[in-house]
Amino acid sequence: MSRCLFTGVFVVALLGTVLSVSASTVVDSVNKPNYSPYADTNYPENLYWGDTHVHTSRSPDAYSLNNRLDPEVAYRFAKGETVISQTDQRLRISKPLDFLVVTDHSEFTGVFPALDSADPALLHTKLGKRWYGMYQQDERKEVLYEFVNTIRGKTRFVVDPNFRKNIWQQVIDDAEKHNEPGNFTAFIGYEWSSLPNGNNLHRNVVFRDGADRVNQILPFSSIDSPDPEKLWQWLKNYETKTGGQVLAIPHNGNLSNGLMFADKTLSGEALTRQYAETRIRWEPVYEMTQVKGDAETHPYLSPDDGFADFETWDMGNIGPDAKEPWMLKYEYARSALKQGLAYEAQLGANPFKFGMIGSTDSHTGFANAAENNFFGKMSTQEPAPGRVGEKSTPSDEQFPLVGGLVASGYAAVWAHENTRESIFDAMQRKETYATTGPRIVLRFFAGWDFDQQTAQRPDYVNIGYRQGVPMGGDLINAPKGKAPDFLIVASKDPDGANLDRIQVVKGWLNKGGELEEKVYDVAMSDVREVGRNGKPIKHTVDIKTATYTNSIGAAELGVVWTDPDFDTTERAFYYVRVLEIPTPRWTTYDSVFYNEPLSKEEPAIVQERAYSSPIWYTP
Repeated sequence: MSRCLFTGVFVVALLGTVLSVSASTVVDSVNKPNYSPYADTNYPENLYWGDTHVHTSRSPDAYSLNNRLDPEVAYRFAKGETVISQTDQRLRISKPLDFLVVTDHSEFTGVFPALDSADPALLHTKLGKRWYGMYQQDERKEVLYEFVNTIRGKTRFVVDPNFRKNIWQQVIDDAEKHNEPGNFTAFIGYEWSSLPNGNNLHRNVVFRDGADRVNQILPFSSIDSPDPEKLWQWLKNYETKTGGQVLAIPHNGNLSNGLMFADKTLSGEALTRQYAETRIRWEPVYEMTQVKGDAETHPYLSPDDGFADFETWDMGNIGPDAKEPWMLKYEYARSALKQGLAYEAQLGANPFKFGMIGSTDSHTGFANAAENNFFGKMSTQEPAPGRVGEKSTPSDEQFPLVGGLVASGYAAVWAHENTRESIFDAMQRKETYATTGPRIVLRFFAGWDFDQQTAQRPDYVNIGYRQGVPMGGDLINAPKGKAPDFLIVASKDPDGANLDRIQVVKGWLNKGGELEEKVYDVAMSDVREVGRNGKPIKHTVDIKTATYTNSIGAAELGVVWTDPDFDTTERAFYYVRVLEIPTPRWTTYDSVFYNEPLSKEEPAIVQERAYSSPIWYTP
């Protein structure tokens, strides 16, 4: 009896001591530094990979070119499952993605599959009756032309709102089903496919929110208006109505024939401060590499950049109009970033202060950017003997040969966790970067006092955030006598090629009001000296077997680089370009697999790369 009493008193006393210590510890921890170096970590530690631009059979063009795979297959593929392609081939992504946005066209979403299934909900509508009748007369190509001409603004056909609402609910349900916070993020989204006169002004619309908010609206389409300013107003109205959040991602601009970053609005007005502030509010990141070409820069715009001519698409727009040299200035990321500096000086706001991402624009449902696993843009372009040399689409002669398609790209995001909210917020603050497919790991910081050995320290990331700003950030008001230091560390894709070099691309507005650019080699593999911009590394590619070795290059490169040409009075931006060593291009893998001659029109090797979001300096 006494033993039990003693035990009870001891337990009560011990519990009181524990409670007392715990309370004291909580109070003290607010005011005292922690012994644990990780207790106060509040920066994004996790890198997530995704694709913000994938089409399924719900998109009219994808369906018309033989895609019968629904979003269920797209999500399963992105998660790493083995699926069956439209041509009955088994395929799987090399490593699962962390997030995906299925972005079927908002114009006529789900209409073409409904025509084939004779869906009563569509056939009871005016448009449904018209197009179903044309289907019955074997006029499928004419229906596709009517779709294309509508988004080009040449004709006007509209879908019944009730049918649209039903399809939109299916889009939402699919994303909600596959969204697994902490494991896989499925964003609700769509593509706004403005195509005035064939000029590509497409944007992907991405919602931070779930079904409770997104099902209160119907997607805004280019049939409602082809003008981006009208889209931005709709995005604002969505947030006001629902209390949610949304953003838009412009496509690579190389098929816009000078409209993507034009010096006038679509209605022909001069740009204003309000325009600049509105655009960058709703479009914080830019898709600057994808299957239809790389849109960092063009050799015509950057003649001194030896790596500028990379997977260049400059044949015109999505229509009959040819490309003219003056258009290029208004189509590429680097040129737009430079123009943004001039607008900021003139208007007080920068309309082109965007971060970088890549995505595929796949119309097969497969978010796949690997050279050795490339299934084309359309289902008609899946791997098959002789696919290199066929036309990209039978409906438009302006498209290049299939061999000109690019196995690209992915969006890389530094975020706290794998959720819609965290990844969306990272896009908003532009802590993102683009790759052409390889999962290169890249950190990029700017500050005024980085030690030259910081890049070799294991805690360099902590130092980067504590003493500087990350990619997507801003430096202002340089201390007297100081030039900015840039802390850059890049690591190879664990399953891919070694790294060749790290480059810093700088653009600035000089004192005379002229825009300039320069590319600096800041870290080189294989003990080579910097200053070799444009001089390629030797390669190890065996074209006959489509193989290479990592006997050259480096698994990791890191550096603290100080701008030697810095002027405290000049606006500037800086972004990082990381180059891999050369590897076989997808057309070379085709050549070996099908035992066919190499394409004479396309390169046999490719030098994959990553592009960071910029860091801006403002006096």
